Amino acid sequence: MQALARVIDPELRLPITELGMVGDTSWDGEVASATVKLTVIGCPAAARIEADALVALESVAGKGNARVEMTVMTAEERAVLKEKLRAGKPARTNPFDSTTLTRIYLVGSGKGGVGKSSVTANLAVALAEAGNRVGLIDADIFGFSIPGQLGLGAAGNTVKPTRIDDLMLPPVAYGVKVISIGMFLEGNQPVAWRGPMLHRAVAQFLTDVHWGDLDYLLVDLPPGTGDIAISLGQLLPTAQTVVVTTPQLAAAEVAERSGSVGLQTGQKVAGVIENMAWFEQADGTKLELFGSGGADLVAKRLSELQGTPVAVLGQIPISVALREGSDAGAPVVAEKPTDAAAVAIAAIAQKLANAPMGLAGRRLKLNL
Repeated sequence: MQALARVIDPELRLPITELGMVGDTSWDGEVASATVKLTVIGCPAAARIEADALVALESVAGKGNARVEMTVMTAEERAVLKEKLRAGKPARTNPFDSTTLTRIYLVGSGKGGVGKSSVTANLAVALAEAGNRVGLIDADIFGFSIPGQLGLGAAGNTVKPTRIDDLMLPPVAYGVKVISIGMFLEGNQPVAWRGPMLHRAVAQFLTDVHWGDLDYLLVDLPPGTGDIAISLGQLLPTAQTVVVTTPQLAAAEVAERSGSVGLQTGQKVAGVIENMAWFEQADGTKLELFGSGGADLVAKRLSELQGTPVAVLGQIPISVALREGSDAGAPVVAEKPTDAAAVAIAAIAQKLANAPMGLAGRRLKLNL
């Protein structure tokens, strides 16, 4: 059992011994055997769990002297597991209410095409690589792209969440738990929903998904200031807004509105990120293809609206590696960490991590 405690369920991120997934065990001095109970039939993590369990048992009995039998939990065992995962909370509870200690960042932009999703995906991976527990919600319902950027499959062929009855386990990529509407669609079909359906979808991403204890939750917002931004502002009262823009002044004027809608729904602006800031040429000079000053302008205007300073968190240069990694599902911060864009994104992630928690006036749940 001590050896099997080193086997971590890749979806739940907990030892299988704590999840009630280990049944009968035996060791006759030569062969070590164990029964491992999967949460559901067809669990996508089955092969990895079986392989890890064999390695764990061989550490006790020696190479080739381990046996693992794979079965499935009964309905009663699944009920016990769900109760454990919910930690006593009722079903369909928003875990990110006003008492949460998870740092939540709503990453938005005034318009599309500024690289918001690529920045969000890489920020999430950078935070996870620093040892944090990170979740990522792809709330860009109409233009979802996060699964593909994190290697979870192209539209219509993405990795699906595992369901334990009414509870969904989000797929994990590069240490980040991810949920997206693209995981529930067949083919590259469009989503044609109005306000109530959009609100219901984003609410279910919070209440029906087992996120566990997260240090950070990043939300990739759709461009603009529509229904989803307003709904998430209401559902995530402790969230802060991060605005992504380009240096172009026309883009900056639109990006200002993205931060402004957060202020209207109670979200403080955590900062501004300038993407595509410049292109570094072979001789080392910087070619500012989209002009300059966009992020500074957005930060200045949002500072005036908020009444407190809004900082420019960083500038990300134009990077072929960043674009290629996004297309290939290989985030640049993980696959090419020395690339200039990767270095800039990692520095921004560190700034977000170093920001004060700001618990003044917050109601906290205490277990006395």
